[in-house]
Formats: sequence, structure tokens, C-alpha cells
Amino acid sequence: SRQAAGSAGARNPFDRRLKRKQKNWAALQPEAAKCDYLREEVPRAPGRAGSGLAAAAPLTPWPLPTAFPLALDVGSGRGYIAQHLTKETVEKLIQVDIAENALKCTTETEIPTASVVADEEFLPFKEDTFDLVVSSLSLHWVNDLPKAFREIHQVLKPDGVFIGAMFGGDTLYELRCSLQLAELEREGGFSPHVSPFTAVSDLGHLLSRAGFNTLTVDTDEIQVNYPGLFELMTDLQGNNCSWNRKPLLHRETILAASAIYQEMYGNSDGSIPATFQIYYMIGWKFHESQAKPAQRGSATVSFGDLAKINGLLSRRKK
Repeated sequence: SRQAAGSAGARNPFDRRLKRKQKNWAALQPEAAKCDYLREEVPRAPGRAGSGLAAAAPLTPWPLPTAFPLALDVGSGRGYIAQHLTKETVEKLIQVDIAENALKCTTETEIPTASVVADEEFLPFKEDTFDLVVSSLSLHWVNDLPKAFREIHQVLKPDGVFIGAMFGGDTLYELRCSLQLAELEREGGFSPHVSPFTAVSDLGHLLSRAGFNTLTVDTDEIQVNYPGLFELMTDLQGNNCSWNRKPLLHRETILAASAIYQEMYGNSDGSIPATFQIYYMIGWKFHESQAKPAQRGSATVSFGDLAKINGLLSRRKK
């Protein structure tokens, strides 16, 4: 099917069939929510996706609407964003995810919702459908991120807004470094054990090429402390769906990586930190009513006058 299309290669780094199986498996685990702390944290953090919709308004050139009649959550999982929304923010929400088990386990919300099983790269909706599209910690697993952004832009109505969050390139750098050093020492080479991520320098360009304007791109880091490497890797199991992933790690390599991790990054209390870099983005679909930049050469004050700004303001107050 088109949803499961894609094979190994530079243009398709991820096995999407495997990612669907991983997400379906994770959703059915007895205590699945215990490993979802990041996906729970990002939507409710002020100024970010989800409940940060209102707080995100200062980052935009004009206020967000009082309410969005119809919104789309791309890669919704168990409804991490929906549980932080209210009827005053969104009137109806469509939740989309590649894993049907995740959608069967969605949390309750006061907003009317509907669930659709679909791939983030192939959104099954008509053009100009949604007033708002949100996505939290899902898009870093798509094979064609530019296409995913174009799909989101296409289903947005003119003057609609996209607010998203995704993992950044420095995510789990401690783990990657420790595993690589351990494999080089014990096995004479190394394979990737953490999925590749997009660089922040590329993100604004990709959004712009997809058609978004008035962009805001920001980064943040969330650091989580774990008792040790084994606990960290237990929480991460079933996440790497790269075609070039190594199927298993030798016990000696894991023990060496644990010692390296502790030596290079360990906390004084014996725990180890894991860094998750988050990219936050806001982009609008063009509409004639939106503010436009002034024409070139229309400025009435030069940069050379900036040093006099305090004096000019003082005289204006008088």
C-alpha cells in the first residue's frame, strides 16, 4: 500500500512498516504510559505545542484565533495533545496516527474527536480543510519530511496555522557517543543505534519550501536522569526503525558503554543524564489579510538613527 511504501536507502532511512509495529506493540504494553513522559511533557509546556497554543501567541505577529473550528493532530498517538485542549481552543479534533492500537487507547477529552489511521506523509484529507494542525514528537520518524510539511500545508485553510514539535539533532548525544566508543573498543567498528534527526539549520528552510510563512523556529532541551544505561535503553526499546540499525548489542559492549557513559557524563549521585533536544515550530498558510513586510526603501528612519532612539522617545512623551 502507499502507506507502507518505502525501502532502504538514503531517501528512506526508516522502515515505516517496522515503526507501525513498534508503535502498535508499545500501545499494548501493560504500563505504556510510564515510557511516555516526554510525549506528555512537551504538549503541556508553556509556549509549546498543545496547551501552549495560547502561550504561543506572543511568538506570532498577530493573536491566534479565540477558537479553531476544526483541528488536526498529526501523529497523535494516545492523544497527548488532545488532553490539554479545551472547547474554548478547539471545537473539533481529528487525530491521525500510523498505529491503530494507539488510537484505540486514546485518553478522554472534552473535545469531540475522530480517529483516522494514516501515515504522516500521506494525509487523506482535502485541500484547505483544517484551521489548525498540530504535531508533537512524531515527524522525526517520517522518511520524507519535506513532503510531510507540504501535506500539512496543503490541508490547512488559508490563514491556518501549524504548530509542531519534534526531536532535534542533539537528542541522546550521550548515549550515541558511549555506544560508539564501546563498539569501537570491543568490536572494531560501530553501527547506529539511535535514529537520525534533522538539524535545526534545515528546519526553517524546509518549512519555507513547503509554503509556510511568518515562521518561528526555536529549540529547547529536556534532560531526564536515569539510574543507569540499562534503564535508559529499556525505556527506548522498540524506537529505532532505521534500516541500517544493528539487530542486537553484545553484552560486553553494553557493559563497556555503561562504564563509558558513567565516566563521561555521570551525575554525582550515580545516575546518568539523557538529553532530548526539542525543535518547536510555528508556520502560517498565506492569506491576503495577513500582515505584509513594507516595501523595500520605504523606511523613514535609518539604522544610523538607532543610537538616538531614547532621545526621540523622550521628546515624543513630552
